[in-house]
This record gives sequence, structure tokens and C-alpha cells, in this order.
Amino acid sequence: MTAIHAPAPAATASPAPAATRSLLACAAVSGPLWAAVSLAQAATREGFDLTRHPLSALSNGPLGWLQIANFVLAGVLMIAGAAGLRRALHGTPGGAWAPRLVRVTGIGMIAAGVFVMDPGDGFPAGTPAGPGTLSWHGLGHMAAGSISFLALIIACHLLGHHFRRTGRRGHALASHLAGTALLLGDVWAMSGGTAGSLTLAAGAITAMLWVSWVSARCLRAL
Repeated sequence: MTAIHAPAPAATASPAPAATRSLLACAAVSGPLWAAVSLAQAATREGFDLTRHPLSALSNGPLGWLQIANFVLAGVLMIAGAAGLRRALHGTPGGAWAPRLVRVTGIGMIAAGVFVMDPGDGFPAGTPAGPGTLSWHGLGHMAAGSISFLALIIACHLLGHHFRRTGRRGHALASHLAGTALLLGDVWAMSGGTAGSLTLAAGAITAMLWVSWVSARCLRAL
């Protein structure tokens, strides 16, 4: 006698998409949250000048805990979002490596929050002018930031490859521009260019917002 297998109830199919939506929402929030908290502090913290001080410098001073928490929370959200992107982009061009690099970006952001940048160039208020000394945690911050930025740059270009292969040329161009904005901003800042911290902030925020936008787009498509 042949056994008849009843179809699984429809309710059992819902948890996976629901979990994916939650994970993608994390990535969609991470970029805007980090940018908003960072820029709000940049505009209000005494002695901070975005043309001279990188956003990472906000981790110093009495309110430094706020930027540290901002880094860590955004990193956690990005790691969770990377899992959602992996599910949403599964089987598509760039669908394997782009989420992995987004996850590396999130890990790097957490590390950049844990390893605080050294005070310098007059911030926080009362700090002597000049770059100051490089401590072990300052070196750790530089390493974490470099890894995070490199992963984010490549992730943006892989997402551009994904969009190009799937026929969305406008999205592909925007993705490549986001990655290039971060690359140029980082190179300009590292070379000591005028207002390098400003160009770096603009590039980092652009790339992070783009990943968040892609995540929100995947969320709407579910």
C-alpha cells in the first residue's frame, strides 16, 4: 500500500521569509543609523571639525561611548544583514561573495569601535595640535578600518556586477560609483589631501547607504 504524504501546512513556509525580512531590515537600518548618529555628533561636539577630524575621532572624549556604541551596533546590524543578503541573492551573480564581504565590513566596524582611535589634532577639546602618538588600540583601529573599507569597496563593485548581469544597468552604475567614492575618499585621506577626513566620511557614508538601499530593495521584493 503506497503511503500518501500530505503537503506541509502553509504556515511552515513563512518562518524563513520572515527571518530573511528581519535580517534585511537590519542591513537597511545600519547605514542610515551610523551616518545620522555620526553626523549629528560631528555638528554638535565641541572642537570637532569634519574637514580635519575623521568621524572615528568622535570615539574620544566624555561622549566617546556614543560613537563606540554606534560602530558596534552598526556592525552587528550589518553582520545580520549580510545573512539576509545571502538568502536574497542566493544563486545570482555576486550573490555569494557580496554578502560575505558585507559581513567582513560589519566585523571590521565592531573592531573599529572596540579599538578606539587616538586623540589628535585638537580633538577632543584640549588635545594638543598635531597627529599625536599612535597607541596599540589606535593601530588596531587603523587595521580594522582598512579591512572594513576594503571589504565594503569590493562588496559595492560585486553588487554592481550583480545588477549588470541581471540587466539593471542604472543600479550597476550606482553601485560602482558608491564603491569608487569610498576608494577615492580613502586614498585622498591616506595621502594627506586637503579635507581628507571629509572626503573619507562622504565616501564611507555613500557606500554604507548604498548597501542599505540594496538591502531595502531586496526586502521589498520578498
